[in-house]
Amino acid sequence: MELRHLMTIRIAVNPVESFGRFPFGERRLITFDEGTFEGADLHGTLLPGGVDWQLVAPDGTLEIRAHYALRTDRGESIEVVSEGVRAAPPEVLARLAAGEQVDPDEYYFRTHIRLSTDSERLDRLNRVLGLARGERAPGGVAIHVHEVL
Repeated sequence: MELRHLMTIRIAVNPVESFGRFPFGERRLITFDEGTFEGADLHGTLLPGGVDWQLVAPDGTLEIRAHYALRTDRGESIEVVSEGVRAAPPEVLARLAAGEQVDPDEYYFRTHIRLSTDSERLDRLNRVLGLARGERAPGGVAIHVHEVL
């Protein structure tokens, strides 16, 4: 199996909203209204209204379920559905929570991504499975999406 870089999505995230403790951990919601993406033949912006539902396990591991939309510079729409995991030792999680810049090699942040579009030019994206490595930065995330070949 091979991977090819498809795009990098940079998202400015809003503050975390906690819904309290549920049987399997803390349920959180993070919305995002702005961002950009760039790849070989993909450039554009994130549309307002994206949401990342998270479940924080007792050990700090995040289960991620994000759903958002992109618009290319050509006006094409791309729906993104992403699920994954972010895990790290407690001291690294504390640094991330404090808003510090943490080297992404110090934590595990991976998602699988499905894309959907009505664009004829980008129709192949409807049949792509993406794997991504995420990076948490102060005020946002960068998602490096790779297409599984």
